[in-house]
Amino acid sequence: MPKISDARRDARRAEIVDAARRAFTAKGYQHTSMADVIAEAGLSTGAVYGYFEGKRDLFAAVARNVLGRRNADLVEAASDGSPPAPAEVLEIVLDGVLSEGLELRLLVQLWGEATVDPEMRDVVNTGVKVLRSAFVAALRRWFEVHPEHAPDGPDAAAEDLVPVLMGMGQGFIFQSAMFDGFDRAAYLDGARRLLPH
Repeated sequence: MPKISDARRDARRAEIVDAARRAFTAKGYQHTSMADVIAEAGLSTGAVYGYFEGKRDLFAAVARNVLGRRNADLVEAASDGSPPAPAEVLEIVLDGVLSEGLELRLLVQLWGEATVDPEMRDVVNTGVKVLRSAFVAALRRWFEVHPEHAPDGPDAAAEDLVPVLMGMGQGFIFQSAMFDGFDRAAYLDGARRLLPH
């Protein structure tokens, strides 16, 4: 039997992750079964389990992919030598998450699950570490260009602001998912006024 190439394995894995993202988005984490993901992928059970142990493993892969692309978005936004300001960093990440088609209510469900399920907590914390690193790097680049906002240096300023920026992102996600009539534009406008610029 011919051996499958690394490129083909990576492509198949990405195909399964994308199918899982669609399935989770359609039904939510709790109501999505491995059978749903397998049907969405159009592959055999063995093919999917050959890449992933189960639903948690799949969700962790979805989260890593979505958040990894946000890091790429932030790097690209700074590629012209003019790093985005903190509010723009927040908007780039949120716009990217929304562009993935991932239901924001799914993230809220997962945060809730993480409070009672240690394995899910590990999945969420792994995703948060990826996002936190992306935020720190983006903020550090901006503070290096704007030292007047970083009296203790760009590293300290970035580390101090990251929890606030992440909290604003979580607030946006939670309110978008939970509150009818939530005004996303007004929320982001408020963030622009509050954050260093």
